Amino acid sequence: MNRAAKKSRLFESIPDYRAFKDIVSEAVARFDIALFSYTVMPNHWHFLLSSTVDGHLSRFMHWLEGTHARRWALVKGVDGQGAVYQGRFKAIPIQTERHFVWICRYVERNALRANIVHRAEDWPWSSLWQRQSGGDGPRLAEWPISRPDNWLTLVNTPQTDAELEAFRFALRIGQPFGDEDWLRAIGHNASRPRGRPRRCP
Repeated sequence: MNRAAKKSRLFESIPDYRAFKDIVSEAVARFDIALFSYTVMPNHWHFLLSSTVDGHLSRFMHWLEGTHARRWALVKGVDGQGAVYQGRFKAIPIQTERHFVWICRYVERNALRANIVHRAEDWPWSSLWQRQSGGDGPRLAEWPISRPDNWLTLVNTPQTDAELEAFRFALRIGQPFGDEDWLRAIGHNASRPRGRPRRCP
């Protein structure tokens, strides 16, 4: 994920959102990235991605942010007047299975959590809307696990404060997000606030 610099808005109009989606589509194709879920908000965005090619995720993000920043600054007439993004993107590995499902849910309910829409699937700048409506957007990859049958209900159901804090803590310190045993297995200390994704029904 990344945010706009100086608490500004990255996307102020439909053309702003559409231009960014076009850049994402181009980046996904250029670097052969698997994009599982995304949401684009007025001042930030989230992606859930993977790649089988070492280094492609970093190159994807570098190209995406650099291309968008240059085009955005030119369109807004502020080229050369400072950074568009607040800094380098933030990214952490996540464990497959319920943590993967939890992150997709977190990403796709972002606009609902911000009270921008009444239902998560109503936000047109997200993978949820794209899948539900059949609308255009970047190429979406098949999930590595089955999507729950009650996905819309899950996305529209709030996540607990403890779950949210556990994920935000991991993102803040750059720690992989998963069960404590998995964290130890990949060589990370499992120090974090209590609260982990519940098992999906």
